[in-house]
Amino acid sequence: MNVLLIEDDRHIARFIAQGFCQEGYTVELADNGVDGLHLATTEQFDLIVLDIMLPQKDGLEVLTELRGMGYRTPVIILSARHSVEERVLGLKSGADDYMVKPFAFTELAVRCQILTRRDQAKSLQSHQLSYQDLTLDVLKRTLFRAGQSIQLNQREFSLMKLLMEQPETVLSKTTILEQVWGYQFDPQTNVVDVLVCRLRVKVDRDFEEPLIHTIRGVGYVLKSEY
Repeated sequence: MNVLLIEDDRHIARFIAQGFCQEGYTVELADNGVDGLHLATTEQFDLIVLDIMLPQKDGLEVLTELRGMGYRTPVIILSARHSVEERVLGLKSGADDYMVKPFAFTELAVRCQILTRRDQAKSLQSHQLSYQDLTLDVLKRTLFRAGQSIQLNQREFSLMKLLMEQPETVLSKTTILEQVWGYQFDPQTNVVDVLVCRLRVKVDRDFEEPLIHTIRGVGYVLKSEY
């Protein structure tokens, strides 16, 4: 695991870094908020351990800016501020956990493990779409039905993803054109019909229950008949 530690107290930083290294983690250290924000946005980390009282830019500012940029890596705040109001403020700013100094490193290590496992589970879940016996892995760009692999080209994958993101919702030809091709076509064109036909052959041909359906005059929908 790669950890970014943003802490200006040298003794605490050394204590935490040594503990993480003994756990087999890689640790990058920043001793002020500006450098910490720069590292967080230019390098890849599995977790950030963040002090609040930092020189140049305090921890809550760093956290607020990161979340504002869409940065979703788990963050644990370490702070001497122990009031309920301070803890609530830290969590509302986007922290995933809040620990008060002084603390036991064993507790910090366990909390880090829990957060990273939770984040990995969310990431895995968000990369897979499922409906009935269909599973689409968005990262690997692979589709399975009842455990059987189905090969898709780029357009077929985009359409399958669109259908699985909105199952049992009828999608118009115009919506499919905009989402799959990315720009407007003449709505009277038959490219959507051709693409749906190809995808239906691959997804439904070898199975008893069809899942891709045409709603005449409206569009297409992924749904079960049973």
